Amino acid sequence: MTNSNLPLSDAEQALRVAAREYHASPSKGKISVKPTKPLSNQRDLSLAYSPGVAYPCLDIQADPAKAAEYTSRGNLVGVITNGTAVLGLGDIGPLASKPVMEGKGCLFKKFAGVDVFDIELDERDPDKLIEIISALEPTLGGINLEDIKAPECFYIEQELSKRMNIPVFHDDQHGTAIISSAALINGLELVNKKIGDVKVAVSGAGAAAIACINVMIGLGVRHENVFVADSKGVIHSGRDNLDQTKAQFAHVTEARTLADIVNGADVFLGCSAPGVLTADMLKTMADKPIVLALANPEPEIRPELAKAVRPDVIIATGRSDYPNQVNNVLCFPYIFRGALDCGATKITEEMKLACVYEIAALAKAEASDEVAAAYAGKELFFGPDYLIPTPFDGRLILRIAPAVAEAAAKSGVATRPIEDIAAYRDSLQRFVYQTGMFMKPVFQAAKTNLRRIAYAEGEEERVLRAVQTVVDDGLAKPILIGRPAVIAERIKRAGLRIQLGVDVENVDPEDDPRFRQYWEAYHKIMGRNGVTPEAAKTAVRRSNTIIAALMVHLGDAEAMLCGVIGRFDSHLERINNIIGVRNDSEGLATLNALILDDRNLFVADTYIHEDPDAEGLVSIAFMAAREVQRFGLPPKVAFLSHSNFGSSSRPSALKMRQATELFKQRYPDIECDGEMHGDAALSALVRDRNLLDNTLNDSANILICPNLDSANILFNVLKEVSAHGTTIGPILMGAAASAHILTPSTTVRRIVNMSALAVANVNAAEAAK
Repeated sequence: MTNSNLPLSDAEQALRVAAREYHASPSKGKISVKPTKPLSNQRDLSLAYSPGVAYPCLDIQADPAKAAEYTSRGNLVGVITNGTAVLGLGDIGPLASKPVMEGKGCLFKKFAGVDVFDIELDERDPDKLIEIISALEPTLGGINLEDIKAPECFYIEQELSKRMNIPVFHDDQHGTAIISSAALINGLELVNKKIGDVKVAVSGAGAAAIACINVMIGLGVRHENVFVADSKGVIHSGRDNLDQTKAQFAHVTEARTLADIVNGADVFLGCSAPGVLTADMLKTMADKPIVLALANPEPEIRPELAKAVRPDVIIATGRSDYPNQVNNVLCFPYIFRGALDCGATKITEEMKLACVYEIAALAKAEASDEVAAAYAGKELFFGPDYLIPTPFDGRLILRIAPAVAEAAAKSGVATRPIEDIAAYRDSLQRFVYQTGMFMKPVFQAAKTNLRRIAYAEGEEERVLRAVQTVVDDGLAKPILIGRPAVIAERIKRAGLRIQLGVDVENVDPEDDPRFRQYWEAYHKIMGRNGVTPEAAKTAVRRSNTIIAALMVHLGDAEAMLCGVIGRFDSHLERINNIIGVRNDSEGLATLNALILDDRNLFVADTYIHEDPDAEGLVSIAFMAAREVQRFGLPPKVAFLSHSNFGSSSRPSALKMRQATELFKQRYPDIECDGEMHGDAALSALVRDRNLLDNTLNDSANILICPNLDSANILFNVLKEVSAHGTTIGPILMGAAASAHILTPSTTVRRIVNMSALAVANVNAAEAAK
């Protein structure tokens, strides 16, 4: 990023145009305020404002802690700047800084669900800034200082931390310090050096550099081993007019230039200017040097130059186009998430160090499915080019926020200490996987008795990543169907930890001792459908889905998953032939779940029955109701139609009307109504306008459509228009054993969810016997 008037390249020009368009449309800026409560009638208005609002006001007056319960304050951070040191643009003023502050707010919300007011202050006097910001304490739950120039930023943060009883965090200092320190810890592990022995040469003595040094010292770097150079040379005991922040690092030394202190250093930390670390300087560093070149956008030395002269170097920069990006988004959303949730009054050194250790530890875990998807084609294994996690690793919040909350409690600054950290970590799943809380009852049901699941596409990387999570979370006993050499190679390539024969079983379709048993069983099932013994052998060799279904049929597995590769109908035919239909079911059907911001919906039948009759619809609806109960939800069934409570006498409307009556007769304990329009199913107000004695309470959550076309179209339209919606399924209902067919577009998380559901189905069936 630059503010120069030099000619722009085509790429830079294109970026400039795209960035302006991005900020200007379809709405101005990047943030808005959205009410969290309905305001649709007079009662809502009386509760939201006068007279009802008086009661929480009085409660807060009596007990200020109630503000976190009755207002947004407990989840609200102020991102505050005066625009004096904005990115690489410098002192551009508060108004010009607003796009940056809005962007910071977007990151808070995206990664940790924290709401933000961006506040740009036209004030340069530090004491006046302190007065203004401290006066905002009743409004905000935390302060994120941003882009305020040094050395004033040190003083401002220190004074605000003293005055205010909410967390104050200067991200330019401490965010950079936390991420770079995590990189340092992991880098030293790779080069086998002890943190207390290394010499650190620092270029720059601004806010970020000083904060980095302090955190590194907190981790074990010895103060006497840190040498700092600013724009005037080395900070030494003979220099005059050093401010307090610099004077603490003034050593008695003969070194006067950056080159002098870099000579023999194990670590270079740069928070200064482009190109200041030359190739000749780097050559003089100690064996296996670690370079943290954080000047942005142009680092103190480019990685390609550094590696050309020192192949043994480990280097991190602030740039996204090189490995090991020191990106503050790895830290600030999550440290505030933990601090807000425990009611921390300050950000302590212990909280920062907890953040460092968790970031460092996560880099050593295998890459998650989101990371693998975001960085397709890149090998993300812990090593010289992967010291720290990527910004898209959703597990950051699961690690950092609980660690920060625990550290706050130990530091004595948590006003609402979190007693059950495990439960708190579970609750944070909502920020990682929208299905997290929704699936919780299913996960709990699965864990009560682990079952063997046969995964037909055992060589597929998405399946392997899902199985790693299944093993880690204790959801099932996986059986991978596939060639063992191929599976082992792909496990290694994905950086996973599961081992064949240890964590998972393996069935090799090319060489399994049960092959004869399997083809004979298949021939017995299919012999009267024209399948000869030779055809049976060929079918078992060629179809992993057939093997998985036979394993369930013969008792070698209790459940199966397939469909990640291939056509749904092909998998369905094989399951139907081998596993068949439950005795109490009229046939197979599918159910898809859609998890939205304000509701959960289930749509049936989306894949199998082209045009079911009324009896078939009743069967589908009842099976759907049973599945919905597994998620801990009361089923509410709506039979959808173009007709609304008798407004049409066409055959399809009559079919849905008849299905409704049959369902009510057979299952009077399950809420149900129809035939009705889609909007009536979701809105009691719409229903009441048309039929006062309708029998649904609130919104329906099971939508039964007249035929396959309407169900599939409805589900896919809902999925597309609800940009933040997450899907589960297809859930195969009515099979004689637990079997589910996924789709080629399935995600790793969906495979995990369906694994848990498959096991929960087995456990429910056993309990019902």
